[in-house]
Amino acid sequence: MVTVFFKEDNRIEKGLTRQTLADLKMQDVLWIDLSGPLPEERKKLEGLLSVKFLTRQQAEEIETTSKYSETVNDILININYYIDKGKTYETEPLSFILTKEGTLITYHQIELTALDDVERRIKLRPQENETAYGVFMTILEAIIDYDADMEELLTREITRLSKVITSSSNIDKAILHRINELQEKSTALREDVYDVERVLNSVVRSKRFPENSNERLTLMIKDAESLINHGDISFSRLDYLQDTTMGLINIEQNEIVKILSVAAVIFMPPTLIASIYGMNFKLMPELDWVWPLHNGWVLPAGYIFAIFLMVLVTMLTYWFFRYKKWL
Repeated sequence: MVTVFFKEDNRIEKGLTRQTLADLKMQDVLWIDLSGPLPEERKKLEGLLSVKFLTRQQAEEIETTSKYSETVNDILININYYIDKGKTYETEPLSFILTKEGTLITYHQIELTALDDVERRIKLRPQENETAYGVFMTILEAIIDYDADMEELLTREITRLSKVITSSSNIDKAILHRINELQEKSTALREDVYDVERVLNSVVRSKRFPENSNERLTLMIKDAESLINHGDISFSRLDYLQDTTMGLINIEQNEIVKILSVAAVIFMPPTLIASIYGMNFKLMPELDWVWPLHNGWVLPAGYIFAIFLMVLVTMLTYWFFRYKKWL
């Protein structure tokens, strides 16, 4: 889809077809937004606008010159736009072209939430968006606000997960998976803000942007820096939650090992006694021990003695562990 914002009778109007461009003078066009154009449509627009759109691979390159560069005719800018997908995320390259005719062109493959708010901002503050440079800064402001909303959402998710960890009596690997997901999202969001900050710093040094925009740019840089600092805090919290979760899992595993170890030690003495009396040597006096009763019955005293001895040593071992507070 191609959306065009143009000046008409001291107003900023919006058009939705490519034919709008053919009917307008380029000096009247402020902003052209291309959202997922078809290959043939893209080629026609390149010829009509006399520009060359970057491929996705070129837009995703991380070199500074790939993020911001100035040519004789145009200013080329690329950032990665963070998109929250619930438990996952994705990043979408967003490209800007500021032409020498004073037109801003944005290019992206899918609809971006932050750009939906730009039209409202333009209409609320038309005096700040009379030029393509003003519209460009308005877009960056909308992206920074969007990133701030995503950072707040991420913070709420971290807080909710922290409460689950502290209140749960059964910590499993699903929580570790969730922490890893949030760490990945936090890293991607910080990279998005880094891109915006890097572009803003390049814009401040540029001689093509009007001098009266410096104050506005400075405020945006401060906002981006505060988001980066907040992102660092969120990532540190996730590191702490990961360490806490690992510690709780280790404690739970140690408790299980402790119980198994104590059970093994408690049953070791009676096992030894049973092993001794199970050797069946002929010269074992306990085999001949008997206990006659008045009714004529004869009880095997040696067998009863062995059972009693095993029960006794088991109770003594258990008492010893309780005395040492190992149980």
